[in-house]
Amino acid sequence: MSSINRLFKHTFVYGLATVLPRLLTVLLTRLLTEYLPSKTAFGEVSIIFSWIILFNVILTYGMETSFFRFFSESENKNKVLTTGLVSLLGTTIAFVVIAFLGLDYIEAWSSKSADYWRWVIGILAFDTMMVIPFAYMRAQGKSLKYAVIKMINVVISVGMTAVFLIWLSDLPTINQFLPEDKVELYFIALMTASFITLFLVGGIYLRKWEFDSVLWKRMLRYGFPILIAGLAFAVNETFDKILLEWLLVDDATAQTGVYSACYRVAVGMTLFATAFKLGVEPFFFSESKSKDAVETYAKITKMFVILGSVALITYTIFIDLIKRLIIDEEYWEALDIVPVILIAYFFFGIYQTLSVWYKVTDRTSFGAWISVLGAAITIGLNIWLIPVIGYMASALTTCAAYGLMMLVSYLLGRKYYRIPYEVGSLSLYLFLSIAATMLFFYTIRESLGADTWQMYAAGIALALLVSTFILYKERLFIKSLFAKS
Repeated sequence: MSSINRLFKHTFVYGLATVLPRLLTVLLTRLLTEYLPSKTAFGEVSIIFSWIILFNVILTYGMETSFFRFFSESENKNKVLTTGLVSLLGTTIAFVVIAFLGLDYIEAWSSKSADYWRWVIGILAFDTMMVIPFAYMRAQGKSLKYAVIKMINVVISVGMTAVFLIWLSDLPTINQFLPEDKVELYFIALMTASFITLFLVGGIYLRKWEFDSVLWKRMLRYGFPILIAGLAFAVNETFDKILLEWLLVDDATAQTGVYSACYRVAVGMTLFATAFKLGVEPFFFSESKSKDAVETYAKITKMFVILGSVALITYTIFIDLIKRLIIDEEYWEALDIVPVILIAYFFFGIYQTLSVWYKVTDRTSFGAWISVLGAAITIGLNIWLIPVIGYMASALTTCAAYGLMMLVSYLLGRKYYRIPYEVGSLSLYLFLSIAATMLFFYTIRESLGADTWQMYAAGIALALLVSTFILYKERLFIKSLFAKS
């Protein structure tokens, strides 16, 4: 069980590396919803961020996962490292040149100011150049260093945003050099944080370069399906905001801002799934040669479902408290989407653990096709339903896409890399946690009143009932996870 314990350790640290910065990002969301001049301004930020996520995937073109794959089995690890570095550096420089030459076209096409995009181009460039350095830290198990630098990035971005949005008018020596537009100021703060972070990790670019063109082509071939999968995932993750602006009739950008703000209230399950992914991805490859690999993978998935089931219902009970910390009251009108998004990210986390079968067997093309299927659902259902039920369509579509991806990955995995999952127990826990979540939020909360002591009492009783059942049923399994090997 030492491998599971090691996974716990790294996932815990990656969790801190994810949770602590995201907690500060929660403060950032609060700042933006309170101090940006309007819902429309926040909507513009959300839509531009959707494009940032899409282009992050394009600019890294699967190189991070390719790096893990080849680094884990290569004797010349420096060659793998520097080949990845040179590849991303070259394509990033080409992107920056092309993007700045076409800045006017980007402004006309997006209906967003070129003053925003010039800073966004910088953010994209610096973030892309940090991908391999951070992946190298994870591959070496330097989770604490990873966590500290990620934290520094967020502290700088949140701190500068707070200064720019709240106190800039009181700092005449600074504000005379900066624009008045608060959206542009926010992107300046983010670009500055990205630049400083790149400076902290960029020393790795000074290593002796050993670019291997044959290895590079192999990395590109391996990474191409990851690019397709990542692009499809980015569509699942962000394209709903873009489609909302395109398809809503009244106050489209403002409504997109309201939806995006409440989407962020579901940050808890997002953090849980992301932290687990960061810990488990390198672990998949390191354990793939072990004779007990399939049993270990089954235990990982079971562990995730147990923890996720308890987290889902518990988090839902406290949504009315969490919303006050994350977004301004003006944005609460879309709160009904939050449980649906929480469930969607629970599905996504399970999908990530199930995805081991195509990663360790080099069948990454399956991952691409599964994600493309999810993206097709995202686009199709959003186009169909947004004109009918507004932004709730986007929440339901996200849930449907991740749920189907989870199911398809499991079914394909049974054929190509059979893992002994305890399907009956896992399905029961999943059903109980989702049913309890829906019952509480849409029935108990509505009947007893939001944010009342009666609501919390009933919710806590329900959560204790579900959690006690699951944890008691799995008490021996949980005890075994912490047993010494």
